[in-house]
Amino acid sequence: MTSENTPSHPAAAAEDCKEAQLAPDPNPTTDQRDFSVFTVGQKRAIVATGSLAAFFSPLSSSIYFPALQTIANELGVSISKINLTVTTYLILQGFAPMLIAGFSDTAGRRPAYIICFTIYIAANLGLALQNSYAALLVLRCIQSAGSSGTVALANGLVGDTITSSERGSYIAFASVGSMLGPSLSPVIGGLISQYLNWHWIFWFLLIFSGVFAIFLILFLPETCRKVVGDGSIPPPFPSMSVTDYIRHRNRKRRGSVSTLEITDARKNYAFRFPSPMPTLRVATDLETGAILLTTGLMYAGFYAVMTGATTTFHEVYHYNNIQTALMYIPIGAGGIVSAFTTGRFVDWNYRRHALRAGLPVQRNKHQDISNFNIEKARLELAIPVYYASNILMIAFGWVIGRKVNVAAPVILLFLSGWALNATSQILNALMVDLWPGSSAAATAANNLMRCELGAAASAAINPMREAMGWGWAFTTLALISMAASPTLWVMTRYGIVWRKRRLRREKDREEEKKRENRGGS
Repeated sequence: MTSENTPSHPAAAAEDCKEAQLAPDPNPTTDQRDFSVFTVGQKRAIVATGSLAAFFSPLSSSIYFPALQTIANELGVSISKINLTVTTYLILQGFAPMLIAGFSDTAGRRPAYIICFTIYIAANLGLALQNSYAALLVLRCIQSAGSSGTVALANGLVGDTITSSERGSYIAFASVGSMLGPSLSPVIGGLISQYLNWHWIFWFLLIFSGVFAIFLILFLPETCRKVVGDGSIPPPFPSMSVTDYIRHRNRKRRGSVSTLEITDARKNYAFRFPSPMPTLRVATDLETGAILLTTGLMYAGFYAVMTGATTTFHEVYHYNNIQTALMYIPIGAGGIVSAFTTGRFVDWNYRRHALRAGLPVQRNKHQDISNFNIEKARLELAIPVYYASNILMIAFGWVIGRKVNVAAPVILLFLSGWALNATSQILNALMVDLWPGSSAAATAANNLMRCELGAAASAAINPMREAMGWGWAFTTLALISMAASPTLWVMTRYGIVWRKRRLRREKDREEEKKRENRGGS
């Protein structure tokens, strides 16, 4: 006796089974495996370490701003030549992560960090000992090459260990270090240059980075998913830390990882010479290009504000180096407030859209977002604060142009720091969502556009100010930035279509490679 719904013939049953396998699931589901074996406390420690490592790049960029005139006098060159060392630092800050990011996505985060800090520490030692302009210029470029990759690696750590539903909060903390750098570094540099020889700026960076690098090398675990999966697979020796050794020794006793899993992971492990191609592949994608353009133009305005603030507080308010350096603190304070507020709204909006789409949201579980409009969930919050950051930049320009009470530009700098960091962390989270297997390369592509446009804006702001005044100079930069914003609106609707098209092309290429490998063997 058969049920009414049971096929009466084996062939029919097989056909029904085949159709069930081919039919798409109308409701997206969440994989019940944990996304990462690291606990919440361990994740926070990992992201905090990455954030502090990223602090060195912007710290080194502007720490010697207060000492520029002193350095020019001692080396016997013009201030414009010393300013060139700032511009070249920014240029290398954009290009250098292209090499290390793709390397870290296959060889692991720890080897990439070791390379970055080795170069950075060596450059600081040379800068502390040198007394010529040529050495200063070259070593600053090397210093930038070593430190700038840490920004991309910080977001790589987030992509390795944090799911899309929690990514907003963690990306915020990963960006705190890079946000604090521009505001704290002039204060540190001003104090050192005021009371010690300017060489001590680089001795300070050498000691600080050396102590931190020892801590990082000993204790930061490997997180790259192509190397350790969800963190349960022991990394190869070059990528293993003390904490990795302890964790996996205990796991080996329990027999929780099979030899087959380790063998499969080793197939993805590749220790190749650093190449810019993974980053360029990300940068040339249509959807990613829209984000890079808007982010780059927004940061161009930010660097213009940072550069212009030094001149403003010297000329308009007649502040000395220490007082001017203190004016950068509100920007960092605004970034910290943003880190503790914006991420919660980002994750809340993700959960709201996921609930509408029938996508279950569970802490630390794999989630398939291929059919989920992650672009809309992120950009609904990013677009308003993007406009706010540009409006605040316009207001800052007109306020300082009118030479009003110093409280007004200080408040605007705080609000600008909040809006800029909020926009940046949302768009960074979206970049990691779009490129989950290449999160460091995606951040490096973002860094490339941001730093190169920032270098151009930093060089252009003073001539623009002399030609049209502070108000119209910053208004022009903000209007150029807002002119690119329609690309974000288009992404909210068509971004998912572009992403699916790209994923299909990648899948086709992988299948073609597999066929070629089978044919060759």
